[in-house]
Amino acid sequence: MSTGVRRRMGVEERRQQLIGVALELFSQRSPDDVSIDEIASAAGISRPLVYHYFPGKLSLYEAALRRAAQDLAGRFDEPRHGPLGERLRRVMRRFFDFVDDHGPGFSALMRGGPAVGSSATNALIDSVRQAAYDQILSHLGVEDPPARLELVVRSWISLAESTALIWLDGRRIPRAELETQLVHDFAALAAVSAAHDEEMAVLLRGIFKDEPRDGPFADLLTRLLALAS
Repeated sequence: MSTGVRRRMGVEERRQQLIGVALELFSQRSPDDVSIDEIASAAGISRPLVYHYFPGKLSLYEAALRRAAQDLAGRFDEPRHGPLGERLRRVMRRFFDFVDDHGPGFSALMRGGPAVGSSATNALIDSVRQAAYDQILSHLGVEDPPARLELVVRSWISLAESTALIWLDGRRIPRAELETQLVHDFAALAAVSAAHDEEMAVLLRGIFKDEPRDGPFADLLTRLLALAS
């Protein structure tokens, strides 16, 4: 029979609990709208005890963001086999899983509310973008990207962010359609760049030759040819 006595948590265990509670609340409302009192109540401890583990709300927010950033960066990690179009579609599905689960927090983070204005949080955001960039280059098999390829990949990552933010404001377009559209966007950005640069053209030919006829890149080409006709 339970005695009703709570198990005492160690320092790191309590810190991790508070981070988890904060992330859960931030997934429901903007971090700026969540108080330390709410976090303490959800964790089952007093407000002063929260400050025992974190100096203030910003430090707790940064710790929660660090965990979320690691999670989000990991969504771009994908095995390097199979057609690139399908790999990118799986990446976009996991990316939107994160956006869907952490909507208000993701929106506040990317739009830079007062609670996320510190250099530490900005550095974490940049680290996620860099991780995504490195992963995409790895999928392309490129270690030293030319300037046009860097522009394509970084532009596409920014496009994915802005698309997710717009989608969160009403979710008026089916999520699965946006995931495929972003894969098409990558191909389109690369194709426009290839039209101006032979090095990019060679890279794009190498990508397209391995794409199946029922893949997302072939689907985009079919749609464009239908428009042209």
